[in-house]
Amino acid sequence: MASLKDKVIAVTGAAGGIGSTTAVILASRGADLSLADRDLKALDRIAAEIRTTYKRDVLTTELDVSNSEQVNEWIASTVKHFSKLSGAVNLAGIVGKEFGLKAAHEVTDGDFDLVMATNVKGIMACQRAQLRHVEDGGSIVNTASVAGKMGMPNMLAYSASKHAVIGMTRVAAIENGHRNVRVNAIAPGSIDTKMLDIARQVNLSESDKGASPINRAGKPEEVGALIAFLLSDDAGFTTGAVYTIDGGLTP
Repeated sequence: MASLKDKVIAVTGAAGGIGSTTAVILASRGADLSLADRDLKALDRIAAEIRTTYKRDVLTTELDVSNSEQVNEWIASTVKHFSKLSGAVNLAGIVGKEFGLKAAHEVTDGDFDLVMATNVKGIMACQRAQLRHVEDGGSIVNTASVAGKMGMPNMLAYSASKHAVIGMTRVAAIENGHRNVRVNAIAPGSIDTKMLDIARQVNLSESDKGASPINRAGKPEEVGALIAFLLSDDAGFTTGAVYTIDGGLTP
């Protein structure tokens, strides 16, 4: 099990299914955490659990990742509080009927702009701020999707945004290798979260029973374990990679 002892990790989307689970896994492996999300009450509940169970230091911040000023303030306050930043996980993202799950000829400017503001501008802003402060030898994990590796019907804005995340990850990896700062992306398929419930409503669940070699949805804990590995020194020669975690759906 990869150790994160003495590391300080910043996590967006930390109140969500994958985010909250990942936060607990990181804390269980020794990391102190700066958790950010729009839902501050949920963050505080998670932070209290981590402090009690794992005795780790946890900072919580209400954050809209599409607001660059808020992002910069969050990372600055993280470094001020912990005196360093070892790594980051950018999990915040949106998808939903009201802003993305439409056919290509039905997507409005508003639909497209809202998804891009969170999934592309948001990760760009977070990655930018994190790269400015992360210590040499640090690690950043961005969240893409299998939708960023293949086309999916009714998901033009979401799919485009996740393709963009992969591109931004690869550029940052190339630019920061000289500092031994690693930047990787994960590409989850169907993971058992609220987002999967949305996908099921429009028949976009790509790895339910029978749709992939492993005939089930993935578990948030499985994604969290992958993220923990990528943040750890065990992944010291891994950068610019896209780790698919989809039960074998994509090649």
